[in-house]
Amino acid sequence: MIAFAVASLGSARAAESPDVAALKSMSLDELTNIEVTSVSRRPQKIGDTASAITVITNSDVHRSGATTLPEALRLAGNLELTQVNAAQWAISARGFNAPLANKLLVLIDGRSVYSPLFAGVFWEAQDVLLEDLERVEVISGPGATVWGANAVNGVINITTKSARDTQGLYTEAQSGTTLQPSGAVRYGAELSPDTHFRVYGKYLGRDSAVFHNGQDAGNDARHAQGGFRLDSQISGDDLLTVQGDVYENTITLVGPEALESRGANVLGRWSHRGAGGSEFKLQLYADRTERDANESYDETLSTYDLDFQHQLPVGARHNVVWGAGYRQVRDDFNSGTIGLLHERVTLETISAFVQDEIALIPDQLHFTLGTKIEDNDYTGTQLQPSVRLAWQLHDKQTLWSAVSRALRTPARLDRDYYIPPVTFGSPDLQSEKLIAYELGYRVQPSERLSFSVAGYFNDYDDIRSIEPVNSPAPIPLEFRNGQEGESYGVELSAEYRVTDTWRLRADVSELRIDIDPQPGSLDNSHGASEASDSEHHLLLRSLLDLPRDLQFDAVFRYVSRVENPAVATPGYSELDLRLGWLATENLELSIVGQNLLHDQHGELGVEAARSEMERSAYAKISWRY
Repeated sequence: MIAFAVASLGSARAAESPDVAALKSMSLDELTNIEVTSVSRRPQKIGDTASAITVITNSDVHRSGATTLPEALRLAGNLELTQVNAAQWAISARGFNAPLANKLLVLIDGRSVYSPLFAGVFWEAQDVLLEDLERVEVISGPGATVWGANAVNGVINITTKSARDTQGLYTEAQSGTTLQPSGAVRYGAELSPDTHFRVYGKYLGRDSAVFHNGQDAGNDARHAQGGFRLDSQISGDDLLTVQGDVYENTITLVGPEALESRGANVLGRWSHRGAGGSEFKLQLYADRTERDANESYDETLSTYDLDFQHQLPVGARHNVVWGAGYRQVRDDFNSGTIGLLHERVTLETISAFVQDEIALIPDQLHFTLGTKIEDNDYTGTQLQPSVRLAWQLHDKQTLWSAVSRALRTPARLDRDYYIPPVTFGSPDLQSEKLIAYELGYRVQPSERLSFSVAGYFNDYDDIRSIEPVNSPAPIPLEFRNGQEGESYGVELSAEYRVTDTWRLRADVSELRIDIDPQPGSLDNSHGASEASDSEHHLLLRSLLDLPRDLQFDAVFRYVSRVENPAVATPGYSELDLRLGWLATENLELSIVGQNLLHDQHGELGVEAARSEMERSAYAKISWRY
């Protein structure tokens, strides 16, 4: 599925980076030729991919009024997003969503941000300066063949702009009813004709959500972040990128302390273009995070990652991408309430992958096969293969299919959890396994209309269960691989350019999940602790350019109720509106209303305990020079 950039008035382009201005002037036909890299780890036209993929552009995010990265991800109709409180989110694709969702791989500029503690993402700690966002590629469905374990139900690949495209001074300030006074500043400059850099800093504060009875839920949040990026074209064929970030995040909790996290990362990447269309990339990054979760635990995590990939055309019909990687994580976990059998661990993963795209009929029928092989300290050596077929029925119509195997490797909580005499992790816990079957179709029947549909059937095995160790005694309990399940669904999207200044987009998804105990298992929860999903999702967007450099944009979303009795939540519908005015080439003003249909609504949890988000509005001013 494809998300397209939104056209704006020509007079606004002078204040924008060249890539955004170019996107806004493209036709739907041209936008289907935008290149993405997440499916095969090489540039590939969206229309040619054998995968369900949505692309969120910088213009999409700008016109949505999003203030954080998770809010921006709401624009992906193939994702399931649940706001847990003022700052925390649960995000997944194709089901198995929960506050500790563990089947989605997330990358920011090539850096994986999942936590080995639970194999998921602490979203409150992940952010970028949205003005510098280039695009977000969202794959729903397995991406494990090229990205590895935990790319089970999807991949989110977040890319920021090159320093060359963020020159000059940019500042923004915003404040509203629940958004505390916040702002950002970024400065980019040229060190030489081939070397550019930028530095930035941002601060965002948000008031607490409320309980269902209207009382303050006590979870207001603050996030401060800064960083830099340098891009140097050291020769005609060689590009060097060095970038890094530091951040500090605080969520106030009920009680004497707060949930605090802080971290820093630095990344270096060398890209080289060789003869005959070959290209290799060598990337190294280091990441350190610290979390202090009230009086529950404190954790220090250090990650070191080395990754190499090489794209190599072979003959007239083969395009091979292969690579290798090494990752080491050092996790130091201390807790008075959450017990882990090993306080300090060092975990290593060695991996390699190869994928070959074969032109069975050049420019018409392409067959892709490949596999990832990984060796980790918990489950040893594992394979994750896939086969994909893309058939260009004609230049505006593609039929594609795929069969993939993906794995969710155990996290520390799965193996080391230790709360005697009640619950234990298991040193014998194995990877959860998925065989996924996908079928998709894309068509652009006219210059103004595009449409895509993707259907899937997922067969899961060895899903985590909680079993009594000595039945019929109810305790102690132990994690085991005692559940299996199936999920199936369909994802549809359509985009229609009503006029040259008005676009409409609709995304609809239907999901069904059935989780049952395997023979011999005593876990009859039917996945209650694994999946808190809604079956129906609808996302509607309208983006309208008005005279006098005005923009009026609307986002409507509908989510059906969560049936899981452990977190049963009513369905909801909400509306966000944005009115923007480009007062001058350098100055822009906007007013944004969020969650406008109800005084407050909750997205996950039973009524007595869930945090609910209130209707809100904020004003924003941005200036660039």
